Amino acid sequence: MIEAIDGLTGWRHLDLAEVASTNAEAFTAANDGDRGQLWITARSQRAGRARRGREWVSKPGNLYASLLLIEPAPSHALATLPLTVSLALHKALVECCPDLANRLKIKWPNDVLLDNKKLSGILLEAQQDGFGRLAVVIGIGVNCAHFPDNPLYPATSLAEQGVELRPQSLFQSLSDAMARDLRIWAQGHGFSIQRNEWLDRCYGRGKPITARFPDRELTGTFVDIDADGLLLLLDDRGHTHKVSAADIFFGDSGPKGA
Repeated sequence: MIEAIDGLTGWRHLDLAEVASTNAEAFTAANDGDRGQLWITARSQRAGRARRGREWVSKPGNLYASLLLIEPAPSHALATLPLTVSLALHKALVECCPDLANRLKIKWPNDVLLDNKKLSGILLEAQQDGFGRLAVVIGIGVNCAHFPDNPLYPATSLAEQGVELRPQSLFQSLSDAMARDLRIWAQGHGFSIQRNEWLDRCYGRGKPITARFPDRELTGTFVDIDADGLLLLLDDRGHTHKVSAADIFFGDSGPKGA
């Protein structure tokens, strides 16, 4: 049953047991005519997905949540949305775990790290629904109790760091933080306000970086993000490259396999 979220006018929540994918459930809701501002959470997923079609391990005990937004912004303005989402998740984690505040960082564009290890994954997907509307689904997974063996990037969980946090408690903080930051984001017009907040929380600015693309790699230094949320990489010849999508590695955490 879909229920209203206390204190958030117009926002609703559907809590499920086991699903194939909360993102898939959200798109089904869109195709059924849902108006958006709908969160879908599940205890576990059978077919969770990460970026580039990778599997996201989804055993019970972690947070699995997807947010459905209908026509949140023109398509050209969506590039900054992943950074806004990671900012909201970072704030929610700090609210729930204040002792971890200095150990939680955001790895461009939207992974939250704990002690430089991956704590969460965020997957944004967009498609036109059956009514011709742009449906955007924000999938968020947070390793509360356990974490996958990720060959690309070291991972961790809150439990491994001695922190006990129920997914339901984290979701309450996340839904509040997301509503606030999406209001500030304002279809992309407010990202200039959030840009410095994101940079204050980011990992690796000023550090050596490798950006891996399907067909090549770029190495250099992570110097900034621009007004569109793109990562700015300065190579050893003094050329600045704008990175819109890549697997990002810092220092000795560089590529460890496909």
